[in-house]
Amino acid sequence: MNNTNALHDINEFIRHLLSAIAGAALYTANHPQVHRLAQAAHTSLTSALSVRPDIALLEIEGELVIDGEPQPFSLVLDRFVQIMHEQGIGHLRFLAGVSRIEVDQLIAQLARQPERLEAGSSEHIRLGRVEMPGQGQAGAVGASGAAGGSSGTVGGGNGAGTRTTSLGEIPAIELARLSDVYEAIKRKERLKPSGIAETVTELVDAFRREGDALLILAALREQDEYTFTHAANVCILTLAQAMSLGISGQMLNDVGIAAMLHDVGKMFIPEEILTKPEKLRDDELEQMKAHPVLGARYLMEAAGVPRLAAIVAFEHHLRYDQTGYPVVPVGWQQNVVSQMTAIADCFDAMRTRRPYQDPRSPKVIASALLQGSGTEFNPLLVKNMLVLLKRIKRI
Repeated sequence: MNNTNALHDINEFIRHLLSAIAGAALYTANHPQVHRLAQAAHTSLTSALSVRPDIALLEIEGELVIDGEPQPFSLVLDRFVQIMHEQGIGHLRFLAGVSRIEVDQLIAQLARQPERLEAGSSEHIRLGRVEMPGQGQAGAVGASGAAGGSSGTVGGGNGAGTRTTSLGEIPAIELARLSDVYEAIKRKERLKPSGIAETVTELVDAFRREGDALLILAALREQDEYTFTHAANVCILTLAQAMSLGISGQMLNDVGIAAMLHDVGKMFIPEEILTKPEKLRDDELEQMKAHPVLGARYLMEAAGVPRLAAIVAFEHHLRYDQTGYPVVPVGWQQNVVSQMTAIADCFDAMRTRRPYQDPRSPKVIASALLQGSGTEFNPLLVKNMLVLLKRIKRI
């Protein structure tokens, strides 16, 4: 594709399409948010087709090719390739004149679980399968993970095409800034959200710059759980989930801030309870269970903090079947960001070395997430998280 604006528009179309697909799968295709995202997707696609009236998207060996040009890796495009593969689509062709109804139909079809598309073409949107020479198990993406090094996979294989991380670790200045914020909270000082916002912005930028490298660092750490390190890990793992679903812009930053502050209520729990190696007494457990309410109350009163942060702080221990804590009224609708944060929180807690627990392997953690799917965790979000983890390390 020769026109830069058209390429930008098709990327925006894919981003909005992914968000609409996720919304349709989590809620219904008729949800107002899905309608809004479908309109945004249609607008971007129409704009791209005004420059080039025939646009072809091809999945080859786990990479997305747009009009013959392989695209650089991004979490959004990688997730789109995964959906194409899961639905048995090797080729997507868009023709000028695409209607909003055709986009709605595409969203509804791609949100289906777990059926594969048989015949979903319309007048201006053509779906098809392609078989490349040598493509098979090695070229599969999705249920079996990304192939080779095409999507930035680290480790595995024979080393050919493997990309290693250049980050080393999250920059020390970010953890230092986050540590200062948490220490200030512990001293009952007023929260200054600018430090958190700057850290989240830097992490989002690092994702765009480094691809999977930052996610790998959070997923494979075995460090002792200093609160701010745990917060950074949960933030990274939640951002990865959100970006794979097409969330971007200010909403993505709000998601990162909320995930970063999800455990802020622990700053009001006695240190001897937080670090106690033995099983907590009943009264100590009740104090620990108070931290979601304490955190939410603190964040509700903090100026400049997204309201989403208070919601996630309150809900991150509320199970998918609502049997967790705190107790909520019947029919309570848990925010999807709280659900993503709960999955990230569980992963990092099991991956962290503690006085009473050695770090669990990714395979053991994956089994735990699957076991909690539908009861403790949103099953669709568990599936998405496992796709992310399979891509960065075989589990």
